[in-house]
Amino acid sequence: MNPSLIQVVGAALFAVAILHTFATRLFEHLAHARPAHAGLWHLLGEVEVVFGFWAMVLIVVMAAAEGLHASTAYLDSRGFDEPMFVFAVMVIAASRPVLRTAAAAVALLARLLPLPGRLGLFCTLLTLTPLLGSFITEPAAMTLAALLLREEIYAVGISKKLRYATLGVLFVNVSIGGTLTPFAAPPVLMVAGKWGLSFSMMLGTIGWKAALAVLVNSVGAALLFRRELATLPAHRPERFERPVPAALVVVHLLFLAAVVAGAHHPAMFMGVFLLFLGVSHAYPQHQDRLILREGLLVAFFLAGLVVLGGQQQWWLQPLLTGMGNDTVFVGATLLTAVTDNAALTYLGSLVEGLSDAFKYALLTGAVTGGGLTIIANAPNPAGIAILRGQFEDEAVSPLGLLAAALPPTLVAAAAFMLL
Repeated sequence: MNPSLIQVVGAALFAVAILHTFATRLFEHLAHARPAHAGLWHLLGEVEVVFGFWAMVLIVVMAAAEGLHASTAYLDSRGFDEPMFVFAVMVIAASRPVLRTAAAAVALLARLLPLPGRLGLFCTLLTLTPLLGSFITEPAAMTLAALLLREEIYAVGISKKLRYATLGVLFVNVSIGGTLTPFAAPPVLMVAGKWGLSFSMMLGTIGWKAALAVLVNSVGAALLFRRELATLPAHRPERFERPVPAALVVVHLLFLAAVVAGAHHPAMFMGVFLLFLGVSHAYPQHQDRLILREGLLVAFFLAGLVVLGGQQQWWLQPLLTGMGNDTVFVGATLLTAVTDNAALTYLGSLVEGLSDAFKYALLTGAVTGGGLTIIANAPNPAGIAILRGQFEDEAVSPLGLLAAALPPTLVAAAAFMLL
């Protein structure tokens, strides 16, 4: 295939955007070194801004080369349902009534484990919440898990190694934990209809293996850092002890359920979201600050990924389909690290006549690599937005994340390939 000029430019800008994610700390240092333009450097240092910024560059180049109508038509052809959905579900899941309910449920289950300090809480958070993602969707699970980890684990003061290890396990577990059903994980959702993936099929062929890997990853991390976790104070933060009326909790849970149910219908879930904002404003005494800024930044990141990702099919699909059944799992896992795993499975679904073995390898490989980088899985930017304040210079090192996510990724790979 001979790529067009715009496709080549799109691939080049995609590569630049990936490199930019590794250089966000450089821009933060520039903000301190050159205060005259500190605002610009801080903006470019926001990892959530990266793909949106370079997507805008692509649209400007497209408008200059092919005309404004062509660039506008391209934008209209892209689907932005997922960025909008992630924004809405992040904000609602982070509201005090929903978060308090989730915290109470996790704390109750953690108390059933006879473990010292916060060992039980750590295991429960990294096991239960990612698996819950199979029913409330992965973005909602990531938001809840990241917020609870921030308040219950990160905020009490933990080592740098434990901060990165927790993030790596969280990202991998959320990526594979949404595979118990055919509607929660973005890479599964992309192919569920065309490949005929039912609930029983997902649970029987992929889901139980994913659940086992999630448990092994959580317990393994807890055992590795058992001494540090056992010494952490066992009490819960005060913010979760402020009472919220039961009726308001039920209303908020219904808001979350309605948004999840209408995930494929933007007019529906955005309407519910606007109603949620009205209710939140009516009862401010029962709300913490809504994470609107964080949610919008994540949506901007994902929208940029959608725009830039639309120009990668010309090289990605031939590379993917040129692999055999034995190599596609490894290939999909590695490719997921540099492109969104939902885009990867979508491109695979465009090819007719794939064997069941190829489909299984492609799908499991895509979710296995979903924790390796910030762009590998759609919910990852949400986790970064919530937790990055707990890291040095308020930035997560891409290499640090990669190193931390590698062990749980290997566990997931072993579960899918050997069981």
